[in-house]
Amino acid sequence: MLTCDICGEETLLAEDMKTHLLLSHAESEVRCPLCSLSGVSHDELRFHISSAHPEGQWSPAPAAGPAESSEPRCASPSYSTPTGHSAVTALVRPKQSTAPERGCSSVRRSKGDGGDGQHIKAKQKRLSLTSEEERFSCPMCALVCSSCDVLQEHVELHLQEQCLPEEETRLRCPVCSVVCSDSVSLQEHVELHLDHGTAGNYSAAGVCSSDLELARQLQQQEEEQRPGEEQEEREFKKLQRQFGLDGTGGYRRQMERTMERAVARGLMAPADFHCKRAEMMESLASGVDDGRTRTRGVVRALYEYYQTDSRDRDHVWLSADTDHFCSSAGDKGWGCGYRNLQMLLSSLHGIDAYSPVLTDKAVPSLPRLQSMTEAAWEEGLDPQGASHFNQRLLGTRAWIGATEIYSLLTSLRISASIIDFHQPTGPGDTHPQLFDWVKQYFCQSSSSSSSSISRRLPPRLIQTRLPPLYLQHQGHSRSIVGLEQKKNGSHCLLVLDPGSSASDARKLLSRDTVSAAVRHVRRFPSSLKHKQYQVVAVRGVLSEEEKQEAPVYPMLKEIGKEALKHLS
Repeated sequence: MLTCDICGEETLLAEDMKTHLLLSHAESEVRCPLCSLSGVSHDELRFHISSAHPEGQWSPAPAAGPAESSEPRCASPSYSTPTGHSAVTALVRPKQSTAPERGCSSVRRSKGDGGDGQHIKAKQKRLSLTSEEERFSCPMCALVCSSCDVLQEHVELHLQEQCLPEEETRLRCPVCSVVCSDSVSLQEHVELHLDHGTAGNYSAAGVCSSDLELARQLQQQEEEQRPGEEQEEREFKKLQRQFGLDGTGGYRRQMERTMERAVARGLMAPADFHCKRAEMMESLASGVDDGRTRTRGVVRALYEYYQTDSRDRDHVWLSADTDHFCSSAGDKGWGCGYRNLQMLLSSLHGIDAYSPVLTDKAVPSLPRLQSMTEAAWEEGLDPQGASHFNQRLLGTRAWIGATEIYSLLTSLRISASIIDFHQPTGPGDTHPQLFDWVKQYFCQSSSSSSSSISRRLPPRLIQTRLPPLYLQHQGHSRSIVGLEQKKNGSHCLLVLDPGSSASDARKLLSRDTVSAAVRHVRRFPSSLKHKQYQVVAVRGVLSEEEKQEAPVYPMLKEIGKEALKHLS
């Protein structure tokens, strides 16, 4: 059996006791802690406290009988009213309980139908029991606390809740129904409306029909304006793969994978795989090119061809002897810069002026050229370019260009310069100034001749002692080994492409196939229509002092009158 502490009624179930407390004792003993007012509702009591006791002055209530006059009152130091925000001293009647309690216990009571006699009887029963712990009732609700301090904090929460609607009204968005916690958040929220043009689209009541829909619209607009992080990551990885910076290995690993696929397809026997891999490792260890992609004497073959075939050509200029190097399975798709560098070095090895700095007549292998470029960076050459590759080329498939060629040549004490054809200079996005500059380059050997000789017409076919030119454009590079001048004054470049196979290059060596092969070497102005070109030209040998004074960054010369004047 459960006994009500207020009236003594007994029930069997806890749920019945809760119902009894709710229906019979919710408001029967609600009274003002500052005066004798009682028998009012909770809302009436809150209004009474805020209006009748704004400064928290204590007005002692008249004696209401021996039982009530003997009850002590406890002062709760301060809490604020919703209107004046003044300190109010809350005096609360303690209650006695037959069982000890901790903290706060919530008891709901309402004005019931019980008789006066029964109520007085229950009250006398409570007063006659021994008090084990004082209890303090909240004047705003039915909460009963065992401590004055706990009651004070509880009453302050009541008053804060009363202030909240006023704050919410003040911080409510004028466009939609969102309520912000502070003025800064409200300002940022309204600015979002203005930025997305929604401030003028709300209804006459100034309220957006759906805050959720607005949030979805804003999120969708943001996603459309800016690509997602996942898409940016995919694009970044794609660029890394494109330029060989994805850490998937360099020349050796790519060659091994190619041979492994050939074995898997039945195109290569496992024994041949191990044999070729051992040869590759031996070649890489020596640092010398294995010669498998090299075609010797192609410029000499061109000279012999033009001796017998003049046709409509007025003049032909050729570089010094140069060998052709094509891409292999180990550098396919990214090794053109290194292969053109091998062509240039093969020509320099045959020119006596460069013998003092090129004591080793062997052409380095591709990984060896990567190591040599890294060594040039370690000397302080082109630090900006080095940082682009994170100071590392060996073991990667990274593309190189004109600045890397310049750095390596300078480290070998070879003077070089880069000439930048930064935009088209002719109709149809052509570069006639590039052709004029190349002509000036191959004609420079006759500039030192006497005036009587210089007035003569140059021979129809001239093979100079000048090295080939490194030609770079977006995505590819080639080597210029000569120039044709037609009888009508037009020009045609003679270009060796590392993208051409070794079998195609060898066709230049045969009298039966040379005529067809030369057609693949010619490049007319209409076939060079990239937006920008760069040329690396070798100028001679640097002394140790000149090497120390050489610019750290490549000297880019913009093509124009000054560049042409320099070669005249």
